[in-house]
Amino acid sequence: MIAVLAIQAGSAVFAAPPSFAVPTSTAGQLLQQADDLRSADAPRFAQLLEELQRRQGELDDLQREKLRYLAAFKLAYGGSYPLAIPQLQSLHATARDPRIRLRAGSLLVNLYTKARRFSDSLRQLALMQPDIDRIEDINLKATLLIEAAYLHIEVGEYRQALAYVQRMRGLSLLARDVCYANYLEMDALYRSQQLLQSTADIRRSINQCLQENEPIVANSMRTVLAHKWFDEGRRDEAVSLLSSHVADVEATHYAYLIAEFKALLARLMMEKGDLPAAETLANEAIAQGSSMPASYSVVDGYQTLYRVAQARGDDEQALVYFRRYADADKAYLNEVKTRELAYQMVQHETAQNAQKIKQLDDQNQLLRLQQQLERQATQNTRLLVVLMALLLGGLGVWIYRTRRIQRSLQKMAQTDLMTDTCNRHYFTDQAERMLAQCAATGEDAALIMFDLDHFKNVNDRFGHAMGDWALKHVASAGKHVCRRFDVLGRLGGEEFAFLMRGCDLQSATRLAEDCRARIAAIDTSETGHSYPITASFGVASTASSGYQLSRLLSHADRALYRAKHLGRNRVCVHEGAATSHDEDAEPVFASAELGELRLVSSHGAKNFRMPHA
Repeated sequence: MIAVLAIQAGSAVFAAPPSFAVPTSTAGQLLQQADDLRSADAPRFAQLLEELQRRQGELDDLQREKLRYLAAFKLAYGGSYPLAIPQLQSLHATARDPRIRLRAGSLLVNLYTKARRFSDSLRQLALMQPDIDRIEDINLKATLLIEAAYLHIEVGEYRQALAYVQRMRGLSLLARDVCYANYLEMDALYRSQQLLQSTADIRRSINQCLQENEPIVANSMRTVLAHKWFDEGRRDEAVSLLSSHVADVEATHYAYLIAEFKALLARLMMEKGDLPAAETLANEAIAQGSSMPASYSVVDGYQTLYRVAQARGDDEQALVYFRRYADADKAYLNEVKTRELAYQMVQHETAQNAQKIKQLDDQNQLLRLQQQLERQATQNTRLLVVLMALLLGGLGVWIYRTRRIQRSLQKMAQTDLMTDTCNRHYFTDQAERMLAQCAATGEDAALIMFDLDHFKNVNDRFGHAMGDWALKHVASAGKHVCRRFDVLGRLGGEEFAFLMRGCDLQSATRLAEDCRARIAAIDTSETGHSYPITASFGVASTASSGYQLSRLLSHADRALYRAKHLGRNRVCVHEGAATSHDEDAEPVFASAELGELRLVSSHGAKNFRMPHA
């Protein structure tokens, strides 16, 4: 969903502010006006900052700190994170005004999150947790809680985000902060599939934000409402809602909002069959989201362009967009995993720090006991033994726990937690080792790559929980085909691969066909939904592709895309001259379906029967 604060709006917002007449005011009054307007009226805010820079001599030291904060805010709003972050770090470390120090730290949490530096963001928030608990300024406490909730939404910890929102509810909030609290709660509930608010309640929240001159938050709520209607099948209402507010969204200059707004509207227009509108909106969403790391709006936009090309019968362009969609989807899924890993790592660091503090307390206690031993000479020997036992026992427990945590982190780094198979990095490492061994002994090996067909439709129609269920069962089907010394890994999204040692091309093709049949036989009725699960397979062997993993992956990937092109739910084999290592040599594919193998090349085709595995 949309980032909660209007920070990354694009550099054009402040590039050339219009000329406003500045009434005669003291520099202190202008400073307060600029602070009040920082996210509500960007051009006026920029003009006030220019005036304040000329009148710095009229400000005292604390007011200059506030001006430094607002200047960093302007950089952040314009998307200049590398410039804004050092200034905020300096303010947070040196500011004499505690309010400015806390506001700088709060904005750092926001910017680290937008820059996808989740570890830094979580560490910064951990440093500020004591301030959240003891600060008396309600408005500043609300700001810190807003950033904490936003960060936990972004890392997928929705329950913790809702807990921060509930802490906000316990304060006497300004109407503007109530607007933010309503949006954060709505966003967290929608993402966790718990949003039960009525349309009337959501519209009341939108109107409240508009009254408080918060158009970004109001339109973010409209986006959530449109998503909700889309999920409920109320697509015409969703189109009407979004279409009537495109100009309002563009006027915010807020890239996150514009990208998601137009990506969703493009998907809705595609559903209605308005291909030109869908294409235009998808391209605009991609343009807005391309500067943001791993944006789901880019994923959604490329999927819409792929569907538009399919609907027009332009297979060549559809393949181009499908590959871009697949690349963007992989990048997005990798970022999701990075968020989860960052959260786990910072949680582990926090636990370690707490454990170190406890150890220091234990050591202090031991020293006090040792001093008592010195005063009690008659009990020295006995008490010393007790102390050493306590110290060694505590150290042993700490070493044991640390090693358990290290083993757990190692498994997390090597395993795809969703499917309990090798992740891409570990699969690559293991596969290269196996291929090196096979090359040394002259042993055959084969690579099987497969990708689920129309998997995005499963997520869109039935939700990500059903998609997760399908991925787990597909991985289970693959494990039944693998032998104990084979390597099975999830390369990303819905793409998997096997590397099979001592297996020639024909045997690998039979195993691939067996796996394809197992996947196609998965019964989805237990989920409460009925939908087919199929996969397209590409097979390559060392006999024709050599022992380089990159070459095997490339050839298997070509065969896989051939299987997609021929209609999906089938196995295609890459075959080439055994002695050729020319990447530009003409590939020969074989397609296996229902027990028949069909060789495909530019020189013709022939059929021969392939026995079942």
